[in-house]
Amino acid sequence: MERCPWSEGFDLYRQYHDVEWGVPLYDDRALFELLILEGAQAGLSWSTVLKKRAHYRVVFDNFNPVLIACYDDQKVAELLADPGIIRNRAKVAASIQNAKAFLTIKADGQTFSDFLWRFVDGKPVQNHWKSMAAVPSKTIQSDAMSKALAHAGFKFVGSTICYAFMQASGMVNDHLISCPRHSETKALSSPS
Repeated sequence: MERCPWSEGFDLYRQYHDVEWGVPLYDDRALFELLILEGAQAGLSWSTVLKKRAHYRVVFDNFNPVLIACYDDQKVAELLADPGIIRNRAKVAASIQNAKAFLTIKADGQTFSDFLWRFVDGKPVQNHWKSMAAVPSKTIQSDAMSKALAHAGFKFVGSTICYAFMQASGMVNDHLISCPRHSETKALSSPS
């Protein structure tokens, strides 16, 4: 398999590329988790987050926004003392704020999925990149998503983070055309 070059290096990365990355994701809780993890990744490599993801799920209550929105100073102190996550006070605070913003969207009668997928008109954008150098770090759509999320109260949602989120959640298919996952994820996004 000629995978996208970024995924080579270790088994967990290859597995993530081969199974998850670029697969259209519509579940509200899973999208919330991914957004929190993409924010945690800011300034670091995705491999760092991927290696810590299982522990994040444990200490962040499986990314249940209702529970995270209620985290108090004691819980924050526990998280900041835990070497199994990225111990950055601003990122931990952002996860709590983002849970509150997520719940506000839900209380307004909208799914988080609908809120996010509207930036690609509800269906994955099918790109046809030949090299990693051609893949952008942000787009007009990620700029719009970033502004809307920030307006809704979310933190750590800059355009570059949003574009990485869009790639990971399958809102855009950025597998290189030489990668077998390009056609496989494209097929997943087609109506049955």
